Amino acid sequence: MTKSQALHFLPLGGAGEIGMNLNLYEYDGSWLMCDLGVAFAGDELPGIDLVMPDLSFIAERREKLIGLVLTHAHEDHLGAVPYLWPELQCPVYATPFAAALLRRKLDEGAEGIEDLVITEVPLGGTIDLDPFEVELISLTHSIPEPNALAVTTPAGTVLHTGDWKLDPDPLVGDAADEKALRSLGDDGVLAMVCDSTNVFRPGTSGSEAEVRKGLDDLVAGQTGRVAIATFASNLARLLTVFEVAANNSRSVAVVGRSMWRILDCARETGYLPRDVHFLSDRDAVDLPADKVLYLTTGCQGEPNAALSRIANRTHPVVELERGDTVIFSSKIIPGNERPIYDLINLMIDLGIHVITEKDHFVHVSGHPNRDELAAMYQWVRPQIAVPVHGEARHLREHAKLARELQVPDAVTVANGTMVRLAPGTPEIIDHVHHGRLAWSGNGTVPVDGNIVRERRRLMHNGVAFVTVVVDRDGELVADPVVSAHGLLEDDDEEEAVLDGVVDEVIDKVEAMPRPQRRDDDVLGEAVRVSARRFLRNELGGRPVVDVQLVRV
Repeated sequence: MTKSQALHFLPLGGAGEIGMNLNLYEYDGSWLMCDLGVAFAGDELPGIDLVMPDLSFIAERREKLIGLVLTHAHEDHLGAVPYLWPELQCPVYATPFAAALLRRKLDEGAEGIEDLVITEVPLGGTIDLDPFEVELISLTHSIPEPNALAVTTPAGTVLHTGDWKLDPDPLVGDAADEKALRSLGDDGVLAMVCDSTNVFRPGTSGSEAEVRKGLDDLVAGQTGRVAIATFASNLARLLTVFEVAANNSRSVAVVGRSMWRILDCARETGYLPRDVHFLSDRDAVDLPADKVLYLTTGCQGEPNAALSRIANRTHPVVELERGDTVIFSSKIIPGNERPIYDLINLMIDLGIHVITEKDHFVHVSGHPNRDELAAMYQWVRPQIAVPVHGEARHLREHAKLARELQVPDAVTVANGTMVRLAPGTPEIIDHVHHGRLAWSGNGTVPVDGNIVRERRRLMHNGVAFVTVVVDRDGELVADPVVSAHGLLEDDDEEEAVLDGVVDEVIDKVEAMPRPQRRDDDVLGEAVRVSARRFLRNELGGRPVVDVQLVRV
């Protein structure tokens, strides 16, 4: 095998973090992409909803990118496709459920996305993308049709697990294909690139069937309205809620657009039984309190999701009141603690009874605990472990576990880390450009670029606007006009400070030499600096100062 025929692995998202997955394999100059996902922005990115990986490295090599294969339909694995695919222009492969969901999302994306053609691959199917052959192996997760990818090259086979767990009773779809995984291990696996989310959790993650019983017992004891908030993509959970409602003589009303989208995909692909029908929120308006069960989005405290709007009394249809119950059938994703707890406290203040996974058995994870990881390694027996889908602490612990399970080599990676998997001992050989992009509504901008940086400054420091009108020689035609936002609470105090800014700007302009006052750039910058210095001295912060210079 020549140096040019080495097999490389390169994550540009999802290594050192949970979410925003983008993984690349390279062999003999050809590149294969596995997943292209998003992350959801937090308070530190004002005005931004979605964050996605910077794929400039592979976009520059797109003539060598032979395909994008999606492991499953979660947002952190396919959510960036509608926004970033025009930069790639490569074939896209997905199983039927992921393809159905992606098609429904394309109208949200960037210009040029209408040219995307999705090739559907059957469960257990193979894709010939020379020099890569990709076999799909069915697993279980919290969404239909999760797949591991067995990526075979002349340098060896890599098992790319995607997100998975071992659920013996998954309720939707089949259990993990243990036979195929063992067979793959018998044939020899060079490396396994594997989910690390629950590596610190002992035992197993539990079965969806157990959640059904837990929710059934819980809803049986309620007399008022019940709302269950969960992840919209967890179709098994949505069907569980339907069964729980039927067992307790309640009708289910779905509240949230993303849940209806999942249900539409499920019906299209045959995962929704014909006798299962959900009400809309308007259909349920006149039902007695003890006969309705609302199934809502918003389990992560998202401000525009259904549950937050219900709690804030801004939902156009659904109302909950004292004595009603809200069940969070979900986990708290790290980083979402504050909005979730704020939402819970708001509902408690309204007299609503709130139940979470800390109070009752209402949720199981879609990711493998330690015993499930151990089983996977025993079946597959890779020569190299490459942990992904986790923060640094998860990846290091996963690598340690793999060594304890007698895996000869384990490589801890980060986004932008180029790893040579073969030939020879695995080795980090390069670090390439990577980063994050924010979707701004009509295009992407760098997370660390000027737009987001200025928004952060405005959010934390406030802004002052200074309008200066001068003649051709730079003489003031009128006193400057100053307005501000987010600087002072008291109107009288604000007026006094802004009057001080006016005086400061007048003094600065009149003290400048006439040639400098004739230069718009020099004059505008002098006004900005003097106003900002005055405000900083008076207020102690660093407000943004915007100057509008009018020359008459």
